[in-house]
Amino acid sequence: MTGEIITIQVGQCGNQIGKHFWSQLAKEHGIDRDGQGTVGDSPSRIRDDDTNPFFKMNDSNRYTPRALMLDLEPSAIQDVQNHFPGMFDSRASWISPEELGAGNSWSKGYDYGLANQDNFLNMIDKEIDSTDNFEGFQLIHSVAGGTGSGLGSSLLEAISDRYPKKFLTTYSVFPSSESEVVIQPYNTILTLRRLSENSDASVVFDNNALLNLTSRVFRDPYTSYLHTNQLISAAMSSITNSIRFPSYMYNSLPSIFSTMIPTPDLHFLIPGFTPFTSDYVTGGKDHKNNTPYDILLDLFDGSNSMVSHNTESPTYFSVYCSLIGMLEQNDILRAITKAQQRLNFAPWSYSSVHVNVGSRSPYLASQSGQNQTSGLILSNTSSVISLFDVSCKTFDKIFSKGAFLNTFKDGKMFQNGWDEFAESRQVVQNLVEEYLAAEQETYLDDVLLDEENIVGHHDVDMDTEADDNII
Repeated sequence: MTGEIITIQVGQCGNQIGKHFWSQLAKEHGIDRDGQGTVGDSPSRIRDDDTNPFFKMNDSNRYTPRALMLDLEPSAIQDVQNHFPGMFDSRASWISPEELGAGNSWSKGYDYGLANQDNFLNMIDKEIDSTDNFEGFQLIHSVAGGTGSGLGSSLLEAISDRYPKKFLTTYSVFPSSESEVVIQPYNTILTLRRLSENSDASVVFDNNALLNLTSRVFRDPYTSYLHTNQLISAAMSSITNSIRFPSYMYNSLPSIFSTMIPTPDLHFLIPGFTPFTSDYVTGGKDHKNNTPYDILLDLFDGSNSMVSHNTESPTYFSVYCSLIGMLEQNDILRAITKAQQRLNFAPWSYSSVHVNVGSRSPYLASQSGQNQTSGLILSNTSSVISLFDVSCKTFDKIFSKGAFLNTFKDGKMFQNGWDEFAESRQVVQNLVEEYLAAEQETYLDDVLLDEENIVGHHDVDMDTEADDNII
């Protein structure tokens, strides 16, 4: 049986993305905004989908998301609750009594997390109590704002310490170059350390890339984060498609991500998506009715990536694709062969492209004359170094001058100086060097192939020969 997954939404960004994510899942599972099923559920009715990993059924026969919503000010959570009247469990949300926010400071968010850690862990324990086969967590947050970065970092540490055997995935949004938050480089580096040390898998999004995508996806020329959040929710729902519409493979978090992460350090994954059909976005432009062959190859086009990078020929360590819609197996096999010829895989890595053939929800409306097939890619590639480099350069620029450090002086982490900044910066530098080393043929020569390097410590179905593409 597929295990249950608890989603934790932190800060304004995390809760705004969460709103779109749950809207998408509700559409795909035939659930109204109040939590009632659009088609009456009965013991005799057999569903092709599995709502249990992300929803629980409460005493009023309403579907309730397995979600915690946390923020230091009320607006984002209230917006979610107003959009879904009666759907979310009010006991599973937490707003700071002061309702003043974190002032974009990682330090304030982190200290709030420490001060209220017992409350948060109790909330998590109560959610776990309503599961039968608890599998893991997914955290949605921004790395630049105070609450998503600071409180998110505190939660990452607490969760990985308290539930070390449970899989912890993050969906982490990195800031655009035009952000007005002057201390975002500090917030980003401090959070990156926790993503590196405390998460099992981090799916990263870059607002620069997302904002560029919106101009191609939507008809509205005045795009905003309301649009980019739809793009993120499309990726998230597609990653979880094989869990919610289960088949014999990729039906759990570990079975998906174990194919992607060769060593614990290399766990930062870049998503891409195409095309954004009406299944996933509202107000999108018309798209061509491409074949699965075209869609799969388009996923490797950098213009469809949700992270900006400046690498023309990145090194790939692993690739996972999820194609959802009407598919021909021969199209997929031809596209895989073509992709393997084009991609530069690390010398030690098998050039396998793992493909999930997902199910389109029967609850989604059919568009006459339109092919509703879409594709998602998760790639573990050296091009993520570009994201780390930008974070390091912007950090170095202000830290070398001691700029804006007064914002952090009252934080508990900084009572004895600024060592935490230097240590976090070094962790990110080590991460860059690890990805550079992974491009070399000798990378695995120094890796001890023991239990400590088995991602997630889970028993999962794997291609033990590792020389065949898995579909």
